[in-house]
Amino acid sequence: MSTRKQSFAINEFYHLYNRGTEKRTIFLEKKDYEHFLFLMHICNTSKSIELRKIGKNFDRKETLVNIGAYCLMPNHFHILGYEKIEGGISKYMLKLLTAYTMYFNKKYKRTGKLYEGVFKSIHVNTDRYLKYLYSYIHLNPAKLVDKNWKENKKRNTAELLNYVFNYKYSSLEEYLNLNFNIVNQNPFPNYFGKLNDHKKELFEWLEI
Repeated sequence: MSTRKQSFAINEFYHLYNRGTEKRTIFLEKKDYEHFLFLMHICNTSKSIELRKIGKNFDRKETLVNIGAYCLMPNHFHILGYEKIEGGISKYMLKLLTAYTMYFNKKYKRTGKLYEGVFKSIHVNTDRYLKYLYSYIHLNPAKLVDKNWKENKKRNTAELLNYVFNYKYSSLEEYLNLNFNIVNQNPFPNYFGKLNDHKKELFEWLEI
């Protein structure tokens, strides 16, 4: 897997994303989503790791990045990341995407690249954009109910929100249950301290 030439600045936020090569599905069943989430946690470490030797009590020690939001979709993913140490994002994404490609290719007896080139990134340089990305990332699953929900004036907002709030493969579940495993809130603004704050924010974006 090729590596990025672009560098990331410490203490800055970035929208990280990629999709399957030729728009192919990269999560074919529940276990694939779960394994990617497992890797998102395990690979966020400065330590060298051997996945087959990792147990439930694995101590990551120093992490490479902080993650504020994420969402896995059938053929792509979104991560809102924070560069906490020099080279942290690049190292983390290389570990994560290499490990998942190896898992996927072995499981489905295939070879070659899984993703559409090197992962993409956008620098999040304003507070407004950072807050927008929180909602954008968490609302992605709404496309699985209605791919044109933004333009659909007759959309069922309650149905869309119910689906989004019950989607198992985004960080919204961590925020709602206050059970943080992949997410590290520390460097991110505390926009949403209560459950109703999350619901209000996402509802407003649905109504735009």
